[in-house]
Amino acid sequence: MPATEDLAHTFAAIRSDVAALVREKGCGPILIRLAWHDAGTYCKNTDTGGPRACMYHRAADSEYSHGANAGLHIAQDLLHSIKEKHPSVSHADFWAFAAGVAVEEMGGPKIHFRPGRTDAKHTDSAPEGRLPDANLGADHLREIFYRQGFTDQDIVALSGAHTVGHCHLDRSGFEGPWTAEPLKFDNSYFVDLLNKKWEPSKSGKGNSQFRDGQGHMMLISDLALIEDENFRKITEKYASSQEQFFSDFAVAFQKLLENGVKTLGSPL
Repeated sequence: MPATEDLAHTFAAIRSDVAALVREKGCGPILIRLAWHDAGTYCKNTDTGGPRACMYHRAADSEYSHGANAGLHIAQDLLHSIKEKHPSVSHADFWAFAAGVAVEEMGGPKIHFRPGRTDAKHTDSAPEGRLPDANLGADHLREIFYRQGFTDQDIVALSGAHTVGHCHLDRSGFEGPWTAEPLKFDNSYFVDLLNKKWEPSKSGKGNSQFRDGQGHMMLISDLALIEDENFRKITEKYASSQEQFFSDFAVAFQKLLENGVKTLGSPL
């Protein structure tokens, strides 16, 4: 059997197992976060960082120990038994593919996947501070995402992943879900940003966030999407068209998960 067919068969098996895991454990959001935080370290100016699975190395001097990655060992542990079945697949490819499966399994768009990511040594970890800080606003978001080669549209589209998941006090210092259905990938994040009244509040650890009085929350970095004029225009577009959000998210998320990879193969 040609190698390409072997590869397709391997990732079909991974897709089936990851989809089952997402359905059973409701872990889609943390699988997305794992791949995002792996890839989001990319810097186009130095061609460093990117999806290289440095968090796999549970060492004090690796990305695993960065504050923004607290709790991501949970995602690795959940995926461990599936990954063990496929030792020839890099962790970086595995995490990126699992994130795409999670998006689709929760009702989101198909994320096109091309294999070819290579795992790095823990000593190749990117410096801390390359991921978004939830306590900062529009200027910070542009600094973080422009460094990776993204546009304002990409920033807003990628922020839409907050339509799923919760903040956990013991991981980020914030608490609560963004939306009423945190395991459903849709455009409700943008609808809620625009239509709800978000009151200043504090998390259980004293960090600033916002609440709607119905058990949902937003972060300072979320509200930047309606406070900045250009971000708001794009937010309004996605609130009115889930189809447009899905289309733009799929393109931006694929780019995020491929940034800096020179050895990408054919789409699977």
